[in-house]
Order: sequence, then structure tokens, then C-alpha cells
Amino acid sequence: MSQMHLSAVIFDMDGVLIDSEPSWQAAEYKVLSQLGLPISLSNTEQTTGLRIDQVVAYWYERHPWADYDNQATSDAIVQQVASEILRSGAAMPGVHRALEACQQRGIKIGLATSSPQELIDAVMQKLAIAELFDAIESAEALSLGKPHPEVYLNCAKALNVSPSQCLAVEDSFNGLIAARAANMHTVVIPASHEASLARWAAAHQQLGSLDELADYLAR
Repeated sequence: MSQMHLSAVIFDMDGVLIDSEPSWQAAEYKVLSQLGLPISLSNTEQTTGLRIDQVVAYWYERHPWADYDNQATSDAIVQQVASEILRSGAAMPGVHRALEACQQRGIKIGLATSSPQELIDAVMQKLAIAELFDAIESAEALSLGKPHPEVYLNCAKALNVSPSQCLAVEDSFNGLIAARAANMHTVVIPASHEASLARWAAAHQQLGSLDELADYLAR
């Protein structure tokens, strides 16, 4: 990726900066199971990358339950994930090296996540990286979350950079679609058990971990 054409790197958060997908899956499974839904832990992978209210709506459409309250169910899941991250959250491999590589090249750093502010705060606190970001945008209050591109477009605007000069780093297909729709260059770092799926060909580049991002930026 030529540095000449790249002004910013915008990171997704869950599964890219922090290994939070297991926490999300466990929290969704626990809360939804308590509501009586016949789902397994592996079923929760179907909604990776969606905003939490979209996740709850997704499951309600398939298995409606009584006294549906999307906000209450969403809040219960988010609180569970936030406490899990603060207790035992771990950075994904190469996070600090990747952020340093951006800084050394004078590339702006952004965050575009479907997660609510409560979780952003928890991750930034746990990894101690908040001061490295030039812009942080959440899809929490937007009318549409990923795969809609708005959160990425908002981040580019906050960075004062054209979307075409941004590189988006994603781990989910919904996020990848959002970044492509925003007209950004894309790198995808899928979970290892999904790395061989054909759909990642939609990205400009697939990497094994953030440890490889510095070399990629140097190309």
C-alpha cells in the first residue's frame, strides 16, 4: 500500500484490537438463552460485526419471545461484555506494533466500531491506547450500523481525510462490506478458523495478524 496515497488507517475494534468475540458470543448466548431461545454458542457467530441492537433484532425475528425489549436485552449483553473485557480482555497480536507503525509514518489513526461507547471506553482503558487515536466513531447512535458504511464515512470526516485515502482494517464480513461501500482500501484479518473462506477475496488484502500490518504499509 503506497504511503503516498494513504493518509489514515481506520481500525475496527472487536476482533481487530481486542479479542472480544468470545466475550460477545458468551454474553449473547447467556442472555438469549435465559430468554428461552434455542441457540447454541456457535450460532452467535452468525451476527459477528453487527451492532448489538441489530443482533437482538436478528434473533427476535427468528425466535420471537414475550415482552420484547431490544434496549434492555442489548444493555444486558453489553454490560456482560464490558465487565468481561475489563476483567480479562487481551489485545490481539500485533496491536501496539501496528499503531506504532502508523505513528511512525505520520498516518492518522481512527476507530470505526459497531460497539457502544461503554465498550469503547472499556477497551481503551484495558489496552491503554486511547491517546493514540485521532478519531473514534461508534455506530451506536446511527440509524444503520455495519454493513452500512456510515460509521466509516463519519470517521474519515472526523479525520479530515478522503475515504479513498483510508485503509480500513476489519475481521468480519459485515465490516468489510461497510468499508468497501465507503470506498476505502481494505485489509481483513479473519479469525483463524475462518481464514480459508472464499468471501475474504472481497478485501484488497488478507493478513494473518496485525503483526503483518507494518510490512504491508511499507510496500
